[in-house]
Amino acid sequence: MNDQLTHLDHKGQAHMVDISGKKITVRTAVAQAIIEMRPETLDKVLAGGLPKGDVIATARIAGIQACKKTADLIPLCHPLMLSKISIDIEVIANNQLQVLCQCQLDGKTGVEMEALTGASVTALTLYDMCKAIDKGIVIKDISLLEKTGGKSGDWVQNNV
Repeated sequence: MNDQLTHLDHKGQAHMVDISGKKITVRTAVAQAIIEMRPETLDKVLAGGLPKGDVIATARIAGIQACKKTADLIPLCHPLMLSKISIDIEVIANNQLQVLCQCQLDGKTGVEMEALTGASVTALTLYDMCKAIDKGIVIKDISLLEKTGGKSGDWVQNNV
């Protein structure tokens, strides 16, 4: 495991990592976010009973857009040509949704930040679409679940 902060130079100044010498490999990442809301709010989301429209479809599209715009949001991220983005939104309890965002590409740098950004923005959009009826929604457990490819190899979160 590399314990060096790669975005800092020898003087401790932030810079974009030079990836020009890296090999192109297939790289994937899966990130999650958990959204807790009142059970009756979740029922309305699933039934399509909210005034802003199809909450799940809107949140999924927002998450996909966010993945593609990660380099515009996170200052030292490389702009990437993602080959796959998938966002799944599943009920995991009577008051919880889980967002899973998977990103993939053939490239020289990983897609962890894209997956995390996609999961986060999907969750934020779910909040935005539901806040009129439930201001107590909680977004939690935004985390990287796994990543594959690259020099550092594959990684899976221990509790997955």
